[in-house]
Amino acid sequence: MKIVPRDKSSLKGNRKVLTRQTKGDKFRVSSFKGYYSMYDKDWAKVDINKVPSIKTVVPGPKSKEYHDRASKYMKGYSNQVKLFPVAFESGKGSVLTDVDGNDYIDFSSGIYVTGLGHCHPKISEAIAHYAGQLMNCHDFTTKIKMELLEKLAEVTQGDLNGIQLYDSGTTAVEAGLRCARAATGNFEFISFWRDFHGKTMGSVSLAMVDSSQGMRAPGFYQAPRPNCYRCPFKMTHPECNCYCVDFIENVILNETSQQLAAIVLEPVQGWNGSVVPPDDYMPKLRVLCDKYGILLFADEVLTGMARTGKMFCMEHWDTIPDITTIGKGFGNGFPVTAMCVSDKFKDVIENISASSSYGGNPMACAAALASLEVIEDENLCERSEHLGNIMLKRMEKIKNNHPIVGDVRGKGCLLAIELVKDKTTKEPFEEAGKLVYRKAFEKGLAWVPSRSTLRLSPPLIMDDDMALKGLDIIDEAIGEVEKELL
Repeated sequence: MKIVPRDKSSLKGNRKVLTRQTKGDKFRVSSFKGYYSMYDKDWAKVDINKVPSIKTVVPGPKSKEYHDRASKYMKGYSNQVKLFPVAFESGKGSVLTDVDGNDYIDFSSGIYVTGLGHCHPKISEAIAHYAGQLMNCHDFTTKIKMELLEKLAEVTQGDLNGIQLYDSGTTAVEAGLRCARAATGNFEFISFWRDFHGKTMGSVSLAMVDSSQGMRAPGFYQAPRPNCYRCPFKMTHPECNCYCVDFIENVILNETSQQLAAIVLEPVQGWNGSVVPPDDYMPKLRVLCDKYGILLFADEVLTGMARTGKMFCMEHWDTIPDITTIGKGFGNGFPVTAMCVSDKFKDVIENISASSSYGGNPMACAAALASLEVIEDENLCERSEHLGNIMLKRMEKIKNNHPIVGDVRGKGCLLAIELVKDKTTKEPFEEAGKLVYRKAFEKGLAWVPSRSTLRLSPPLIMDDDMALKGLDIIDEAIGEVEKELL
């Protein structure tokens, strides 16, 4: 990438993208923090005939060596790594390369993180600029933080203008819980079966609790959420009239002490496999919250930043929460997250000891601001929606052609394939899930398993042909597994 000095008399702070009219419009020129970053607008394109490229048995010998050495000390790897312990060396756009020189199509985006592609030139340059200028000054104001806050307030829904910055999704969620308690004077929360909100005490209590952790913290309650493929009430939508919202009212009246601070949920479930609620669910949930004076807390750490085809997933249902949390794709891989609170309650942030050691550091702010600009400049909400449409169409064909594919679903680039032993009984097929994951990875597809559900989260910048080629690999892997197991 070439950096050229900024002519201060030209744009006067306007960061709109300009296209250089040279060499066939090959370059994208973007003004960012005092300089122009100029990069090839086709920086992420690859020859689809050359990717994936598997040169060794995978995981290869170097991957095995590195993982064996590291795993002597590091414990608690994700199932993704346990099932396929490859060691990666580099990434560019939608392609990952391991230490043995094998190239993979990336259907994971890290873990829903690098939605703008690995090492996007504008974001890498923005981080590098501040890495050489100012890394951290606690929560003092910097110009780049000011610009990020203004931009974030511009793109968030409604009046979510009370902002605090953090370095992890779970930290932002914990702050949101404290903020909800301070705003309402109440202390209880309702969350939902199989949602995921983080790995610290409060966020774990919102989600699943395993036997090693014991009971969830007092004041945390759970309710079923809509999963129309596996309705917990054995009903059918729309005839059910979203009974799951009525059931939440029963939880409020019969399980809690009716001192609820907030109802907390993922707009679309991520960890549980891209479970999308029916379109009338969120508006009805908003009405229920308003009826009882409960805050609606949308955890958009996974679903935000154009992942589902909108900047924020809640926009799909024209429903504005009182609190939202942002992360993962916010910095395209750099650890930066945010809690955003409605103007009505934002002053209570002063009362919850909101600051953090790393939140809002200049490198993080630069990464987040550059990411927001890339999403807008490259029309990536529209791109995500388009990719989701063509992928779901192809996934429907896969479902129709395979007896073990029970359901395919998602929004934008947040997708899933659920495997079952029988399409009538819908019994989960976890063994098949592990095998399909491994076989597709061996063929050059890096992606994310979740028991019997296979999760697909390609970068939003991925070309159509590469996305469809990745699905061809999955199709082939499913066929091979069916021959082995059926």
